[in-house]
Amino acid sequence: MPATNIIANLFITIYNNEVRRKRQCTVLPTSKHGGEVLKTLQRYNYIGDWEHIEDNRGGKFLIKLRSRITKCGSISPRFKVKKGEYGRWEQQYLPSYDRGILLVTTNQGVMSHHEAANLGLGGLLIGYAY
Repeated sequence: MPATNIIANLFITIYNNEVRRKRQCTVLPTSKHGGEVLKTLQRYNYIGDWEHIEDNRGGKFLIKLRSRITKCGSISPRFKVKKGEYGRWEQQYLPSYDRGILLVTTNQGVMSHHEAANLGLGGLLIGYAY
């Protein structure tokens, strides 16, 4: 049976392997959107290197973990956020003002809420990590 929410599956797999102190994990199936989420997490040093392995069955992500994630998850439904509303969503999903990131998909790609606020962009919330 195919996965219905690939992004939620990605976050759950990463979190479960982080809790068990594994050094790497395999996530399947994959998507381009999932790859963009991983690039953003890697840019903020939450995960190490990752690679996409194409196996003609949806593909796999092989992710090296750094034991830096305390909690991560997807946000469903994907709430719309205007450029000035990030503070409200930080209070709801993050433990403190300067800890963690909200992942936002905008018309310029997937980025953290810090980058989106600096660029003056709104978008859809897809996940969080701290």
